Amino acid sequence: MSPLPAAVRHQAFIDGKFIDARGGEVFTTLNPATGKPLIDVAACSDADVDDAVKAARRAFAAGVWSRIEPRDRKRILLRFADAVEAHAKELAGLDSLDAGKPITDCETLDIPDVVNNIRWYAEAIDKVFGKISPTGEGNLGLIVRQPVGVVGMVLPWNFPAGTLSWKIAPALAAGNSTVVKPAEQAPLSCLRIAELACGAGIPAGVFNVVPGLGPTAGRALGLHPDVDVVSFTGSTEIGRQFLRYAADSNLKKVVLECGGKSPQIVMADVAGKLDKIAENLAAAAFWNMGENCTCGSRILVQAGIKDAFVQSLKQATKAWVVGQPSDPATKVGPLIEQSALTRVVAAIDKARKDGARVVAGGRRVLTETGGWFVEPTVFDNVSPDSALAREEIFGPVVAVLSFDSEEEAIAMANASSYGLAATIFSNDINVAVRMARRIEAGTVAVNAYGEGDITTPFGGYKTSGFGGYDKGIEAFDQYTHLKTIWVTLS
Repeated sequence: MSPLPAAVRHQAFIDGKFIDARGGEVFTTLNPATGKPLIDVAACSDADVDDAVKAARRAFAAGVWSRIEPRDRKRILLRFADAVEAHAKELAGLDSLDAGKPITDCETLDIPDVVNNIRWYAEAIDKVFGKISPTGEGNLGLIVRQPVGVVGMVLPWNFPAGTLSWKIAPALAAGNSTVVKPAEQAPLSCLRIAELACGAGIPAGVFNVVPGLGPTAGRALGLHPDVDVVSFTGSTEIGRQFLRYAADSNLKKVVLECGGKSPQIVMADVAGKLDKIAENLAAAAFWNMGENCTCGSRILVQAGIKDAFVQSLKQATKAWVVGQPSDPATKVGPLIEQSALTRVVAAIDKARKDGARVVAGGRRVLTETGGWFVEPTVFDNVSPDSALAREEIFGPVVAVLSFDSEEEAIAMANASSYGLAATIFSNDINVAVRMARRIEAGTVAVNAYGEGDITTPFGGYKTSGFGGYDKGIEAFDQYTHLKTIWVTLS
């Protein structure tokens, strides 16, 4: 018997209707907790993506969403948020099954955030103003923001509903039409949320979903000449592909949020708080199975307290219970797919060969389930030049490294091609702010791992991405055109 609801949506959602892919093609999603098939989902082709883009363009040109009163868009988006909240348990269950996420995280963090994000951008609609430029009496310069038109969105599988809300809420609030390509590993919550949006009053054609494989549906969206912006969250490698797609088509704007190797810096002046800091950094490393772009996967500890910190981290790791995603007590579920398991186990094996010492974990577990489970793993004695210290693993594996001085910590933190996030622990605010200013990352937290909240922009430096920001008022920038209207007065 399938663990999925009988009425789960698995077709494409185009122009307000669920439809099969034109050629009838499907792909099969797998349950990460068992390794067994979950459901067949429509595999959209170039033709399906073209249908979705045309529907989005028609809706945009007709003005049924793009030109309605801001207060009406606000009212409908608030109703959309209410609909998501009313179906929160269902959506949490879909993400837990589809992506292997612990159900407690889905119910208490992910879906409540989706509701909050939609409401926040709905409320922002009538609070974002244009400008008037300083001119002489003979002219009037109006500086306004207008929706870009058709926005393509390519989602990751680690936060299927959460990342969707980061993108869809500001794009819709700005008046755009959208075409969303969910991750093939976890498309189900996106399809259901699109249906809820339509039921809440968002017009047909404004919110379309084209499930499918990256090399087909994703590529078609990236290359489509009538898509104005593509917002992508995923790996740096695929982010580069979307830049090529833009260059080979219409030079559409591409917004990238890619990988990370976030440093967590622990200064010696916090020696009296090591147990509490270790608990926080265990969460930074192992939450969501380490499948998180800002995962605190490398911890840089000042030499005098390193050994004591490692013992505290070893103890804190015991709280991260591995188990079935459906169990409310589970804190670490399975990895997303077999290839992820293979990659993470290979990284652990290589770290051992490179001389790092396993402090906790280091094994695949629950093999009898058929699922892709790995213990939370802590390595000590990690070389700054090793793969473990430099490469994104995207699994529950953390490396502890040692440094002597503030300058050395900054150099180690910045010795990465990534620049998404970082954390600094220090009792000296002067040290913390000084270091935060010099670390090359889009978000630097102080004295607790964090990404900010919906009010703060989220984006990266270097190969972690560029082109715009998720979250904050700044998210409107990537979904709007800046226009000058220059009036000559008689």
